[in-house]
Amino acid sequence: MKSNDNSKNITWHEHKVTQTQREKILNQKGCVIWFTGLSGCGKSTIANEVSFLLHKKNKLSYILDGDNIRHGLNNDLGFSPEDRSENIRRISELACLFADAGIITITAFISPYRKDRQLCRTMMNEQNFFEVYIKAPLHVCESRDPKGLYKKARAGEIKQFTGIDAPYEEPENPEIILDTDKFTVNECAQQVIDVLDKNNII
Repeated sequence: MKSNDNSKNITWHEHKVTQTQREKILNQKGCVIWFTGLSGCGKSTIANEVSFLLHKKNKLSYILDGDNIRHGLNNDLGFSPEDRSENIRRISELACLFADAGIITITAFISPYRKDRQLCRTMMNEQNFFEVYIKAPLHVCESRDPKGLYKKARAGEIKQFTGIDAPYEEPENPEIILDTDKFTVNECAQQVIDVLDKNNII
């Protein structure tokens, strides 16, 4: 693990108990399932369903949700491009630690920039990172608008809102694409479970 200029005098310590040993206890492989997509596309809803299906299979998962994290760990960050990148950098570090613990780690963040999503991928074993693009057109997300955010953004009450006056960079090669216009929440969640099964995560 690389150190920055602020951490020259610290050392990374290897531990006696390895990730493989922790995974053996849990009977699963630690991984990161990275949900990305516009606000209102269904990230949190599908992430919750995936976690529920895993729980039914006696598999341990944990959801890192965008809004929840900003209530605590990242409550000092705004929504400028720099703060968005820092938000995802911190989440990437956290997600990798959870995966190292053997947990199936599910993130639900807009994470609009490709380079930020790629950062987490580069931290992980490539086989244990699954980028899931929740593909829903802007007009569909805006019609749902569960939090009333698009309405506020259109009225100018929220600045730098992804899809309105801030960009969203679609994934180029995601492991999974979920079209919420064509499939139910349960069907989308099951597609994720099937990929985890196929890759011997569960």
